[in-house]
Amino acid sequence: MSERQPLIEMQGVVKTFVNAAGRFTALKGIDLTIYQGEFVAIIGKSGSGKSTLLNMLTGIDHPTEGRVLIADTDLYAMSESQRSLWRGQHLGIVFQFFQLLPTLTLLENVMLPMDYVDIVPRGQRAQRARDLLHQVGLADQADKLPLAVSTGQQQRAAIARALANDPGILITDEPTGNLDSRSAAHIIDIFSELSLQGKTIVMVTHDPDMTRRTTRTLIISDGKLVNEAVAQALPLLSHRQMREVERRAQEVVFAPGETIITRQQPVDTFFIITAGQVEVTLRNRQGETVLTRLGPGDFFGEVELTRGGRAIASVRAAAAAPVQALALSRDDFHWLMDVSPLTADAIARLVQSRLQTNRQQNRTRGLFGWRKGK
Repeated sequence: MSERQPLIEMQGVVKTFVNAAGRFTALKGIDLTIYQGEFVAIIGKSGSGKSTLLNMLTGIDHPTEGRVLIADTDLYAMSESQRSLWRGQHLGIVFQFFQLLPTLTLLENVMLPMDYVDIVPRGQRAQRARDLLHQVGLADQADKLPLAVSTGQQQRAAIARALANDPGILITDEPTGNLDSRSAAHIIDIFSELSLQGKTIVMVTHDPDMTRRTTRTLIISDGKLVNEAVAQALPLLSHRQMREVERRAQEVVFAPGETIITRQQPVDTFFIITAGQVEVTLRNRQGETVLTRLGPGDFFGEVELTRGGRAIASVRAAAAAPVQALALSRDDFHWLMDVSPLTADAIARLVQSRLQTNRQQNRTRGLFGWRKGK
């Protein structure tokens, strides 16, 4: 099976603003790859850089350094007018405040992008707009002005408008920020369905609750993306603490089949897998048993570091491909436990549960030197 090809790529993107107050770097070397059909949430606090990142993806603003490629098209190799036309053909954008023209009906608002780009034949535009309004549950509201419908309905109309020219990518900026919880859930339903249909959705939000149904969540903090494996493995850390884990960790690579931890040997390292798979194994009289396989976002080594004991199972890189991981020393692991009581408590409960299960089921003794971070 061939590898998936990236749909969106950001390569070393830096954005620096210069004003009377001086220089401010909002994005600090963003590398990002998104594939077709993914529903990606980008979350971060106010001022973290998420809106600036969005402007880079849509071509609204220029990066100071780096490249943005969408379907192998370099956004910033085009002129402003070329980029504007390209955006209308390939991107659908949904804003927090809807941006519907108040003097036009919902139907007319949805038809506007078709008139601008001129892809859909003129005689088919009204019917296509009605079909899109039906798709988002607004068929009976098509001839009403925006102020005559609810805010949730306005946002659904904005989604229909973003789909007018059948773009492959939908970029959404805080699409549920002005909605009640029921309306917000309806919007996420629509995005999930569009993703299943093959659309690629990139949603910027400050609300972690909006990420529960996305296929992938990225965290931006102080202009940098947090390592996805760290965020997945240690979700109770603050964003700054996640970044500090990255800073302290050492990147390590293991060849296919290489032993990482040997049973009964001391363990001095906490591993977070960033790529590839490892196998947790136990050897007995019947031979070797693979107890489980762990992948990106999973971690292992915490039981021994917590208890100060020797490894109770062996861990090796799977044969299919090299394993990449972030390795924290014993001291840094204990630093992590100290700075995040929530994380320490969660790991302590996990370790206790596994040790209790181990005492009850001797045959599963090797299961407790690892933890799935999902």
